[in-house]
Amino acid sequence: MSALVTLCGVTVSYPSGVAIQDAHLDIYSDDFVGIIGPNGGGKTTLIKAILGSVDYSGEINYAPELYRGSERLIGYMPQQSNFDRAFPISVIEVVMSGLQGEKGFSFRYTKAERMKAMQLLESCGIADIATKQIGEISGGQMQRALLCRAIISEPKLLILDEPTNFVDNNFEKELYALLRELNSKMAIVMVSHDIGTITSTVKSIVCVNKSVHRHDSNIITQEQLDNYHCPIQIVSHGHIPHTVLAHHDGDGCKCCHHK
Repeated sequence: MSALVTLCGVTVSYPSGVAIQDAHLDIYSDDFVGIIGPNGGGKTTLIKAILGSVDYSGEINYAPELYRGSERLIGYMPQQSNFDRAFPISVIEVVMSGLQGEKGFSFRYTKAERMKAMQLLESCGIADIATKQIGEISGGQMQRALLCRAIISEPKLLILDEPTNFVDNNFEKELYALLRELNSKMAIVMVSHDIGTITSTVKSIVCVNKSVHRHDSNIITQEQLDNYHCPIQIVSHGHIPHTVLAHHDGDGCKCCHHK
């Protein structure tokens, strides 16, 4: 199977220093990848490189099936803090703005497109606020609207940056169920700090702390965490609440490799 996206020796630097160093990564059409790592480790920078919104050295190659004409079929749900809530636009207009890749910046949407947007809002439980201005809705409602915006163009690759921020526990469960369903139609790359939850949802893990390591499993070991020096405590959910402690004899990760 050929990759949808291939990163070869990608490095991203800012004036403050190197954020991503010599990254090699393949993303396949059936992938559901969870990106984890410490704050400031480069998780968001990595997805910005894939999106083409940051300068980098090295190569990023995109498969032909990732295009519809000149449009690159990548849906993106940013962190809500990166979206201007003061902008005078309604919830349904936010969702339909996800079609701008097809329509340029024309806001002349068809009745069918508007119906599609309403169906997505309905599936996320916020159809009743479709005409409200985004400055009038809650953070959780905004997060749902941004998800609808990311998938309205039916992308081949969906990228989400901390999608469960501002959402309640009930919608978090619904979100992960929806993502598992969407994964039958598109590859998904999701940045998250919620390791205990995403490991029950994703298929593989990418550890990012300047370097990038892919683990083709959703099982995270202490050796993997030690590999990128991330001070994360793994908490597992079950019938009896418990914490998984570090191995006493861990000697570093030996399972990292470029797929």
